[in-house]
Amino acid sequence: MRVQAFSVTQRALTIAGLAPAMLLGCAVHPMPATTAAQLPPPNYSSLLPIPAAYAAPPAPAPAHVPAPEALVAQVDALARHFDGVVGIAVKSLGDGWTVSSNGDLKLPQQSVSKLWVAMTVLDARDRGRLTLDDQLTITKDDFTLFHQPIAALVRGDKGYSATVGEILKRALTMSDNTCNDKLLRYVGGPGAVRTFLTRHGITDVRFGPGEKLLQAGTAGLEWKPEYVMGGAFERARARLPQSVRLAAFEAYVADPPDGAAPLGIADALAKLKQGKLLSRDSTEWLIGTMEKSHTGRQRLRGAVPAGWEFGHKTGTGQDLGARIAGYNDVGILTAPDGKSYTLAVMIGDTRRPIPARQELMQAVVSAVVANHRAESYGG
Repeated sequence: MRVQAFSVTQRALTIAGLAPAMLLGCAVHPMPATTAAQLPPPNYSSLLPIPAAYAAPPAPAPAHVPAPEALVAQVDALARHFDGVVGIAVKSLGDGWTVSSNGDLKLPQQSVSKLWVAMTVLDARDRGRLTLDDQLTITKDDFTLFHQPIAALVRGDKGYSATVGEILKRALTMSDNTCNDKLLRYVGGPGAVRTFLTRHGITDVRFGPGEKLLQAGTAGLEWKPEYVMGGAFERARARLPQSVRLAAFEAYVADPPDGAAPLGIADALAKLKQGKLLSRDSTEWLIGTMEKSHTGRQRLRGAVPAGWEFGHKTGTGQDLGARIAGYNDVGILTAPDGKSYTLAVMIGDTRRPIPARQELMQAVVSAVVANHRAESYGG
């Protein structure tokens, strides 16, 4: 769906809830699991440098120009007029400018964090620690919480066998929590992901303790293995006193252990696009897979014009009544002329309905596209 380029005033009214309802997108609840990996985790302390044959050529330094004033005003107005905690960041890879509003707030990532798992997997591939053709078997012991479509393929005791590449595609394009968790264990757990982030200077991005512990804590529960089966987690959560759930929810949104700043994510995605994080082949594989994502069709993607390319990752947290603990979309937007932008729109806590959240995200894309056209083609 395309979004009309409204004025700042019209857009502010829209975000305040005065626009007609929009088609709901594919909101997907994230979260991974915790079982033994099939192979021992890699020893990151002994990793060798990336071979020269795999290394991407250094990207030319962008010519830094001032951020466009109209876009600065639009992004600021969108954030100020939205009823909830929201952070927005937009980075131009060609011109070097960054526009943000509340861009340094650490907001819940939820399934956006699957990007860091994917990068860690591909980094291990670049270093010869694994291949995308490695075989993994997913069994019922690997099941986690919420969205895990691969569970339908796991039958009997033999489980479902697939390559690392297939499982990684499912984690990214379907936001499959079991697939993501299987890969997280395969590369060495949260510590390996944090090592990757630190080694590449990706700041203001936290990686949590693992989704089972994260989601149990957000709900006010202590994790139990039996929660993975038959809706046991949801039933246990529903039995909690409302005061316990509210306290846990508010503690999470106030200081999320998986929190990340929109500016930090936009900068990391810029490094990815510029070939600074992975080999050229792994970079192209990851961005190409992000462009095939099935989730969040009416979030940022809902305003991407025909002819533009967009690769992204969504994230959606638990809700409590009308409130949501994280509703996100981040990605790389590329114009037909090849100029790219990275975007991160993160909603940390709001009572606004899903169409209003999607409208905010689409408004950011519409503003970036309008600015690009004005600068490139004179309007």
